[in-house]
Amino acid sequence: MPPRKRARPNATTMKMVGKQVAAARIAKNLTQRQLGGLVGLDAETIASIEQGRRALMPDVAELMDQHLGLPGTLSVAAAEMPAVDVTPPWAEEYMELEHSAIALSWFDNQVVPGLLQTENHARAVFTCRVPAHPEAEIESLTAARIARQQILRRANPPTLSFVVWEAVLRDRLGGDEVHAEQLRHLRACSDLPDVSLQVMPLGRTSHAGLNGPFTLLETSDHQHFAYTESQRGSHLISDPNEVSILARKYAMLRTQALNTEQTRGLLDRLLGET
Repeated sequence: MPPRKRARPNATTMKMVGKQVAAARIAKNLTQRQLGGLVGLDAETIASIEQGRRALMPDVAELMDQHLGLPGTLSVAAAEMPAVDVTPPWAEEYMELEHSAIALSWFDNQVVPGLLQTENHARAVFTCRVPAHPEAEIESLTAARIARQQILRRANPPTLSFVVWEAVLRDRLGGDEVHAEQLRHLRACSDLPDVSLQVMPLGRTSHAGLNGPFTLLETSDHQHFAYTESQRGSHLISDPNEVSILARKYAMLRTQALNTEQTRGLLDRLLGET
């Protein structure tokens, strides 16, 4: 049988442990190359550990404790590092950019965008996962998703544009009460001054977003990124040509969707049917 693959440690914890390694190394006036020589690693690997891109192995942690004069601190950290990421490691870079973005444009044809989900709806989304999440993990994921929505309440919130396929609004994930609550929340969000919400209606004869959902993001220093997700991963896109293609798709989607006033009217009608 092939060897069992070691679970990837929590990425956030890896970064914290990496910072501890760097702080201890600097306190001893060692370069990354010098520390690597003491523990049998090259400078590039030490850099990866300090940046949180590579896990600190227990045997290496023990050697570092010895050479850096630590009382088993890194050995404990390496041994107790949790193996579950609340935020999947492949999404962390996007989440960091989203937190401080000045503009987000989001197309979704599968679920209500995470920034617009109610807590009950988010919980219903995570409950739909196959294979099923453990209950504790569902609660952690739900809490993390709701925490992301703090950007809507920033003193200077980002400019947010959403285009959502009508079928998403008609799915009744979580049951009738959760569905009605989510529709009311979307209707309230549609009135926020920094939010533009548009629905792509059913029955169209053309559609610019058939390849799936994506997000466009602008940072505070005016860098432009795109982000896409698939069943088993995601991709943060920085290549200007690729970002431009998705930006043009989004521009076309906005012309094909209902305008914001028509979208409010549709939400009002759907609420009347609940």
